Amino acid sequence: MKKLAITIAALTASTVAASAADMAPRYTKAPPPVPAVVYNWTGFYIGVNGGGGWGRQRWQYAGAAVDTNHDISGGLAGGQVGYNWQAGAWVFGLEADGDWADINGSAACPNAAFVCATNVRTLASFRGRLGYAAGPVLFYGTGGAGFADARYSATAPGGPNFFYSSDRWGYAAGAGIEWGFMPNWSAKFEYMHYGFGTWTAPAGALSALSSADLRLDIDTFKVGINYRFGGGPVVAKY
Repeated sequence: MKKLAITIAALTASTVAASAADMAPRYTKAPPPVPAVVYNWTGFYIGVNGGGGWGRQRWQYAGAAVDTNHDISGGLAGGQVGYNWQAGAWVFGLEADGDWADINGSAACPNAAFVCATNVRTLASFRGRLGYAAGPVLFYGTGGAGFADARYSATAPGGPNFFYSSDRWGYAAGAGIEWGFMPNWSAKFEYMHYGFGTWTAPAGALSALSSADLRLDIDTFKVGINYRFGGGPVVAKY
Protein backbone atom coordinates (compact mmCIF):
# COMPACT_ATOMS: atom_id res chain seq x y z
CA MET A 1 0.00 0.00 0.00
CA LYS A 2 2.79 2.31 0.86
CA LYS A 3 4.53 1.58 -2.45
CA LEU A 4 1.31 2.28 -4.33
CA ALA A 5 0.95 5.67 -2.64
CA ILE A 6 4.53 6.58 -3.46
CA THR A 7 4.02 5.60 -7.12
CA ILE A 8 0.81 7.65 -7.43
CA ALA A 9 2.51 10.67 -5.84
CA ALA A 10 5.45 10.41 -8.27
CA LEU A 11 3.13 10.19 -11.29
CA THR A 12 1.12 13.16 -10.07
CA ALA A 13 4.24 15.29 -9.59
CA SER A 14 5.55 14.50 -13.08
CA THR A 15 2.18 15.33 -14.64
CA VAL A 16 2.04 18.67 -12.85
CA ALA A 17 5.59 19.50 -13.92
CA ALA A 18 4.82 18.66 -17.55
CA SER A 19 1.66 20.78 -17.47
CA ALA A 20 3.58 23.70 -15.99
CA ALA A 21 6.19 23.40 -18.72
CA ASP A 22 3.48 23.44 -21.38
CA MET A 23 1.91 26.56 -19.84
CA ALA A 24 5.18 28.50 -19.63
CA PRO A 25 5.46 31.32 -22.29
CA ARG A 26 7.57 30.51 -25.31
CA TYR A 27 9.59 33.23 -27.00
CA THR A 28 10.38 33.26 -30.71
CA LYS A 29 12.67 35.69 -32.54
CA ALA A 30 10.74 38.31 -34.49
CA PRO A 31 11.36 38.32 -38.27
CA PRO A 32 13.60 41.12 -39.53
CA PRO A 33 11.74 44.28 -40.71
CA VAL A 34 11.07 44.57 -44.41
CA PRO A 35 13.35 47.29 -45.89
CA ALA A 36 11.44 50.40 -46.93
CA VAL A 37 11.58 51.47 -50.57
CA VAL A 38 12.28 55.23 -50.89
CA TYR A 39 11.78 57.10 -54.19
CA ASN A 40 15.04 58.51 -55.55
CA TRP A 41 14.94 61.96 -57.20
CA THR A 42 18.68 62.23 -57.87
CA GLY A 43 19.88 62.31 -61.47
CA PHE A 44 19.86 64.06 -64.84
CA TYR A 45 16.49 64.32 -66.57
CA ILE A 46 14.97 65.45 -69.85
CA GLY A 47 11.33 66.03 -70.69
CA VAL A 48 8.58 67.75 -72.65
CA ASN A 49 5.89 70.23 -71.60
CA GLY A 50 2.89 72.12 -72.88
CA GLY A 51 0.33 74.57 -71.58
CA GLY A 52 -0.93 78.10 -71.80
CA GLY A 53 0.11 81.65 -70.97
CA TRP A 54 -1.59 84.94 -70.28
CA GLY A 55 -0.38 88.37 -69.32
CA ARG A 56 -0.37 92.11 -69.83
CA GLN A 57 1.44 94.23 -72.39
CA ARG A 58 1.88 97.83 -71.26
CA TRP A 59 2.47 100.10 -74.25
CA GLN A 60 2.74 103.87 -73.90
CA TYR A 61 3.67 106.18 -76.77
CA ALA A 62 5.64 109.27 -75.75
CA GLY A 63 3.32 112.24 -75.51
CA ALA A 64 0.14 110.24 -76.21
CA ALA A 65 -2.88 111.04 -74.07
CA VAL A 66 -4.24 107.49 -74.50
CA ASP A 67 -2.19 104.32 -73.93
CA THR A 68 -2.53 101.10 -75.89
CA ASN A 69 -2.18 98.54 -73.07
CA HIS A 70 -3.74 95.15 -73.81
CA ASP A 71 -4.08 91.60 -72.51
CA ILE A 72 -2.28 88.72 -74.22
CA SER A 73 -2.92 84.98 -74.13
CA GLY A 74 -2.15 81.79 -76.04
CA GLY A 75 -0.44 78.40 -75.98
CA LEU A 76 3.10 77.11 -75.65
CA ALA A 77 4.98 73.81 -75.98
CA GLY A 78 8.59 72.77 -75.54
CA GLY A 79 10.98 70.87 -73.34
CA GLN A 80 13.28 70.98 -70.33
CA VAL A 81 16.53 69.47 -69.10
CA GLY A 82 17.93 69.47 -65.57
CA TYR A 83 19.60 67.75 -62.66
CA ASN A 84 18.33 66.90 -59.16
CA TRP A 85 20.33 66.05 -56.07
CA GLN A 86 18.50 64.60 -53.06
CA ALA A 87 19.63 64.86 -49.43
CA GLY A 88 17.10 63.19 -47.17
CA ALA A 89 13.71 64.68 -47.97
CA TRP A 90 15.22 67.82 -49.57
CA VAL A 91 15.81 67.99 -53.30
CA PHE A 92 18.07 70.59 -54.92
CA GLY A 93 18.25 71.13 -58.67
CA LEU A 94 18.93 73.21 -61.76
CA GLU A 95 16.66 73.35 -64.80
CA ALA A 96 16.68 75.00 -68.23
CA ASP A 97 13.56 75.07 -70.39
CA GLY A 98 12.46 76.53 -73.71
CA ASP A 99 9.03 76.81 -75.32
CA TRP A 100 7.67 77.80 -78.69
CA ALA A 101 4.81 80.18 -77.92
CA ASP A 102 1.97 82.02 -79.58
CA ILE A 103 0.90 84.39 -76.81
CA ASN A 104 -0.66 87.42 -78.45
CA GLY A 105 -3.11 90.29 -78.18
CA SER A 106 -3.89 93.69 -79.69
CA ALA A 107 -5.65 97.01 -79.15
CA ALA A 108 -6.27 100.22 -81.05
CA CYS A 109 -3.26 102.53 -81.14
CA PRO A 110 -3.68 106.16 -79.99
CA ASN A 111 -4.08 106.86 -83.70
CA ALA A 112 -7.22 104.75 -84.16
CA ALA A 113 -6.36 104.06 -87.79
CA PHE A 114 -3.64 101.69 -86.52
CA VAL A 115 -3.82 98.42 -84.58
CA CYS A 116 -1.05 97.82 -82.05
CA ALA A 117 -0.31 94.10 -81.58
CA THR A 118 2.01 91.94 -79.48
CA ASN A 119 3.09 88.35 -80.17
CA VAL A 120 5.44 86.47 -77.83
CA ARG A 121 7.03 83.69 -79.92
CA THR A 122 9.51 82.18 -77.46
CA LEU A 123 9.72 81.75 -73.68
CA ALA A 124 12.71 80.25 -71.89
CA SER A 125 14.30 80.19 -68.45
CA PHE A 126 17.29 78.97 -66.47
CA ARG A 127 16.40 78.37 -62.83
CA GLY A 128 17.32 76.80 -59.54
CA ARG A 129 14.85 74.46 -57.81
CA LEU A 130 14.34 73.63 -54.13
CA GLY A 131 11.88 70.91 -53.23
CA TYR A 132 10.61 68.69 -50.45
CA ALA A 133 9.96 65.03 -51.30
CA ALA A 134 7.15 63.05 -49.71
CA GLY A 135 8.03 59.71 -51.26
CA PRO A 136 7.15 59.83 -54.97
CA VAL A 137 5.63 63.34 -54.67
CA LEU A 138 7.89 66.40 -54.89
CA PHE A 139 6.73 69.90 -53.92
CA TYR A 140 9.10 72.59 -55.19
CA GLY A 141 9.72 76.28 -55.69
CA THR A 142 11.86 77.64 -58.50
CA GLY A 143 13.40 80.92 -59.63
CA GLY A 144 16.02 82.39 -61.95
CA ALA A 145 16.43 84.13 -65.30
CA GLY A 146 13.69 84.38 -67.92
CA PHE A 147 13.84 85.10 -71.65
CA ALA A 148 11.19 86.18 -74.21
CA ASP A 149 11.24 86.83 -77.94
CA ALA A 150 8.52 89.49 -78.35
CA ARG A 151 7.36 90.91 -81.67
CA TYR A 152 5.39 94.14 -82.00
CA SER A 153 3.52 95.78 -84.85
CA ALA A 154 1.51 98.91 -85.54
CA THR A 155 -0.39 98.41 -88.78
CA ALA A 156 -3.08 100.15 -90.81
CA PRO A 157 -5.03 98.91 -93.86
CA GLY A 158 -3.38 101.47 -96.12
CA GLY A 159 -0.04 101.57 -94.27
CA PRO A 160 2.51 102.59 -93.35
CA ASN A 161 3.18 99.51 -91.19
CA PHE A 162 5.73 99.30 -88.36
CA PHE A 163 7.36 96.14 -87.00
CA TYR A 164 9.70 95.81 -84.04
CA SER A 165 11.27 92.75 -82.36
CA SER A 166 12.82 92.62 -78.92
CA ASP A 167 14.66 89.79 -77.16
CA ARG A 168 14.11 90.43 -73.47
CA TRP A 169 15.83 89.04 -70.36
CA GLY A 170 14.13 89.27 -66.98
CA TYR A 171 13.24 86.96 -64.13
CA ALA A 172 11.15 83.80 -63.85
CA ALA A 173 9.71 82.39 -60.60
CA GLY A 174 7.08 79.84 -59.69
CA ALA A 175 6.18 76.58 -58.00
CA GLY A 176 5.10 73.09 -58.93
CA ILE A 177 4.26 69.52 -57.98
CA GLU A 178 6.00 66.52 -59.53
CA TRP A 179 4.84 62.91 -59.17
CA GLY A 180 7.12 59.93 -59.77
CA PHE A 181 4.69 57.42 -61.24
CA MET A 182 7.46 55.00 -62.29
CA PRO A 183 11.09 54.59 -61.11
CA ASN A 184 12.50 56.79 -63.90
CA TRP A 185 9.38 58.67 -65.02
CA SER A 186 7.60 61.63 -63.45
CA ALA A 187 4.81 64.05 -64.35
CA LYS A 188 4.68 67.68 -63.24
CA PHE A 189 2.24 70.59 -62.93
CA GLU A 190 3.94 73.99 -62.82
CA TYR A 191 2.99 77.67 -62.51
CA MET A 192 5.50 80.34 -63.58
CA HIS A 193 5.57 84.15 -63.65
CA TYR A 194 7.88 85.99 -66.04
CA GLY A 195 8.69 89.67 -65.57
CA PHE A 196 10.67 91.61 -68.19
CA GLY A 197 10.61 95.17 -66.90
CA THR A 198 10.24 98.29 -69.03
CA TRP A 199 12.21 99.26 -72.12
CA THR A 200 11.85 101.83 -74.92
CA ALA A 201 11.27 101.22 -78.61
CA PRO A 202 12.94 104.16 -80.35
CA ALA A 203 11.14 106.60 -82.63
CA GLY A 204 10.65 105.04 -86.03
CA ALA A 205 10.26 101.53 -84.63
CA LEU A 206 6.52 101.57 -83.85
CA SER A 207 5.69 105.11 -85.00
CA ALA A 208 7.15 107.51 -87.49
CA LEU A 209 7.74 110.17 -84.83
CA SER A 210 7.25 108.79 -81.30
CA SER A 211 9.12 106.36 -79.11
CA ALA A 212 7.15 103.84 -77.04
CA ASP A 213 7.68 102.49 -73.53
CA LEU A 214 6.95 98.75 -73.33
CA ARG A 215 6.53 96.49 -70.30
CA LEU A 216 5.77 92.76 -70.52
CA ASP A 217 4.52 90.38 -67.81
CA ILE A 218 3.46 86.77 -68.47
CA ASP A 219 2.02 83.96 -66.33
CA THR A 220 2.05 80.34 -67.51
CA PHE A 221 0.65 77.00 -66.42
CA LYS A 222 2.35 73.91 -67.83
CA VAL A 223 2.10 70.14 -67.55
CA GLY A 224 5.10 68.01 -68.38
CA ILE A 225 6.70 64.57 -68.32
CA ASN A 226 10.33 63.88 -67.38
CA TYR A 227 12.60 60.86 -67.86
CA ARG A 228 15.37 60.65 -65.27
CA PHE A 229 18.64 58.86 -65.99
CA GLY A 230 19.95 56.80 -63.09
CA GLY A 231 16.85 57.25 -60.97
CA GLY A 232 14.75 54.54 -59.40
CA PRO A 233 13.87 53.36 -55.92
CA VAL A 234 16.41 53.19 -53.10
CA VAL A 235 16.13 50.45 -50.46
CA ALA A 236 16.61 51.89 -46.99
CA LYS A 237 18.90 49.79 -44.76
CA TYR A 238 18.32 49.07 -41.08
